[in-house]
Amino acid sequence: MCEPSEVQLGFFEKYLAIWVLVCMGIGLLLSQLIPQLSNIINDLQIFGISIPIGICLFLMMYPALLNLQFSELKKLAKNPKPIILTIISNWIWAPLITAFLAYYFLAGYDQLIVALILLGSSPCTAMVCVWGALAKGNQEQNIMNTSLNTISIMILYAPVVTLLTGVQNIPIDRLALLMSVLVFIGLPLVLGIISKKILKDRKGDKWFQKVYRPAVGNIAIIALLATLIVLFSLNGDVLIQNPSLMLLVSVPLLLGFFIIVGLNLLITKYAGLRYREAIITVIIGSSSHFEIAIATAISLYGVGSQAALGTTMGLFWEVPIMLSLVYVGKKLNRKGFWKK
Repeated sequence: MCEPSEVQLGFFEKYLAIWVLVCMGIGLLLSQLIPQLSNIINDLQIFGISIPIGICLFLMMYPALLNLQFSELKKLAKNPKPIILTIISNWIWAPLITAFLAYYFLAGYDQLIVALILLGSSPCTAMVCVWGALAKGNQEQNIMNTSLNTISIMILYAPVVTLLTGVQNIPIDRLALLMSVLVFIGLPLVLGIISKKILKDRKGDKWFQKVYRPAVGNIAIIALLATLIVLFSLNGDVLIQNPSLMLLVSVPLLLGFFIIVGLNLLITKYAGLRYREAIITVIIGSSSHFEIAIATAISLYGVGSQAALGTTMGLFWEVPIMLSLVYVGKKLNRKGFWKK
């Protein structure tokens, strides 16, 4: 998925924003037609975790964590500047800007504030491979960054979320947060490393890259859409009675995207990066790992929570924004925005 070859968006990826909207509608419809659905799903639990949602979330996370390539991390010293700028954006600018916007626009809605913090503190490791390839960016840098993000999330995600929620004295279950990282990133990461080695040894690298990864990638998107249907079916009454909540959370989300993207564009320009490195830095530095954000929100507050719904809006807006950034980046390059 992060190979330097030409990449085209698949059927699901190309229309992902539309599928998200459709799933929202299906979920809302189910909430009115089958109101007992929430009780059925909530009864299927182990240690407080919904079994159906847990399976879907695992299928969402596992393909993304197949991007990890330890061998690529050895190349960091070759050209560290774009990698360093991306790390700064992922773990300083993006979390702080998103959190401050959430504090300002969502005061009194603690779960929605947490939803934005979960999104802003989770650097992407999956879809950026597609965006980077479409933008004709440096895919070697893309692989290094996504591999580094996979490791850094394990270490930094829980502390950063804890710090930013603590600023506003928002109570959060730190143990549940840590368990979310271990279960939804650690477990798929370990299984990804093991399965990757076994399958490559038995089937070869070409089969793994060309057959297995695209197949599990499609399963991940289907699992994501299934999760969204469940989310909106369980929260149908909340949405129907309070439709302004999704509009409310969209304001800081969109504003945050524009500020972070604009900041990264300027930083890469004045840092003297060339287009191929700059566009990857902007894309990865401005995107979110919405899978882990959704998973953590569900773990912390439950399937039928405002936090879970708030994180889904991050997914809804990120797809068209990142796709637009690909074309904006190409246009800026033609106009000589970055160093030649």
